[in-house]
Amino acid sequence: MKKFLGLEKVKTAVFISGTGSNLKSLIKFSHKKSSPIKIQLVISNNKKAKGLNISKKYKIKNKVYSFDQKKSAEKKILDDLNKNQIYLVCLAGFMKILSKNFIKKFKGKIINIHPSLLPKYKGLNTHKRAINNGDKFSGCTVHFINSKVDSGKIILQKKVKIVKKDTSEVLAKRILKQEHYLYPLAIKKVLINL
Repeated sequence: MKKFLGLEKVKTAVFISGTGSNLKSLIKFSHKKSSPIKIQLVISNNKKAKGLNISKKYKIKNKVYSFDQKKSAEKKILDDLNKNQIYLVCLAGFMKILSKNFIKKFKGKIINIHPSLLPKYKGLNTHKRAINNGDKFSGCTVHFINSKVDSGKIILQKKVKIVKKDTSEVLAKRILKQEHYLYPLAIKKVLINL
């Protein structure tokens, strides 16, 4: 992306539902000189999400939307994204599935991080499933969002070895560290190749 090589950073929104550890990692990344993004907005479907405190701490605007009325929530979110001139959407532990219509409006500009080596273990409980199946490796994947859950084009992956004594919690922690490393790399890759 030519602009990234200049001074202008790409306005980005991060969608969260929980603790916000990937959000925190992305904020730190966005503050680096070499980072192509500026996080302008944090959006959540959960008013109790701990990640909202992180956005407050870093003085980033945040908004919470109830997805009881999914269509109207998405419409408001799209309005917000347009108002804030958001170019890239990063899903970071966002536990709602976005509609085809929403995805179409931001085609090729919504990315997600998933705690498995896709296409293996789409959806939830990925660590437990990998351990129960006797896999030697698990890991994480950054991918584009399309209308099927965890099925979009893969941007980058990072393998993590599963050891005998691993529980899903222990494995999750090791993989999370790699998520924090992988997501910024994937963002750079996406924006430089646009």
